[in-house]
Amino acid sequence: MKVAVLGASGFVGGHLTKALADRGDDVRAISLHDPETAAVAASGCDVVVNLAGAPVAQKWNDDVKREILESRTLLPQRFLDALAKQPEIPKAYVSASATGYYGYSKDATFTESDGPGTDFLADVCARWEATARNAHDLGMRVACVRSGIALGRDGGALAKMLPPFKMGAGGIIGNGKQWFSWIHIDDLVGIYLLAIDGAEGVLNGTAPNPVTNAAFTKALGEAIHRPSFLPVPTFALRAMLGEGADALLNGQRVIPKRTQELGYAFAYPAIEPALDQVLA
Repeated sequence: MKVAVLGASGFVGGHLTKALADRGDDVRAISLHDPETAAVAASGCDVVVNLAGAPVAQKWNDDVKREILESRTLLPQRFLDALAKQPEIPKAYVSASATGYYGYSKDATFTESDGPGTDFLADVCARWEATARNAHDLGMRVACVRSGIALGRDGGALAKMLPPFKMGAGGIIGNGKQWFSWIHIDDLVGIYLLAIDGAEGVLNGTAPNPVTNAAFTKALGEAIHRPSFLPVPTFALRAMLGEGADALLNGQRVIPKRTQELGYAFAYPAIEPALDQVLA
């Protein structure tokens, strides 16, 4: 199978391209910075996977928020418009999305059938997925993977958390009661492979056992044998990330109900074994 991966240089993209190559697929790593050139490169592939997007974990201002949105909507739409003019249109389009789609909640549990929230990230995710669904107009099968916080030692959120934890300066964020919908990077890649191989619609890319931030912090401290009692003050996060701190100070409890119904079996359903494997 020929698979075009947009955003292949990122944390998830690197793991996904390796998994595809390991199983014998022909992988084309393509940048989305020039959507028209990307469309030419993707012509003739069987599947397009779009993982591209400006980073969310930075201090938000109007320009950053515009970049976050446009990188997930305008650039992919330009890519699809250009792809429509190519002689060989791929059969499927798999798009990244995020659990931010559901908005924030202390009490609710979300599955793939729930609607979007009302905050900025929820709006971005809803528009991101709406853009992806425009691939239907080209006759392409469409899948969207709403990923949680992917855990891997070589990138993503965990790579940023480890240095302070190793120095004994790690701790809960805010009050620690917010939900933390996580997933081992190997399972997230497995869910993308499920979508590449034929699944369509929305799949939650989260482990079936989300935990609170406090429980995650405790498990991480124990996994690296370091204390984890120093809380991260709310004011410090807001100073670093501005409005973007809401994604860490709040959370959502997301369950991969449809993902499991489609037959995906998680290799790491619980946080302790997942962290042990990542940090071994």
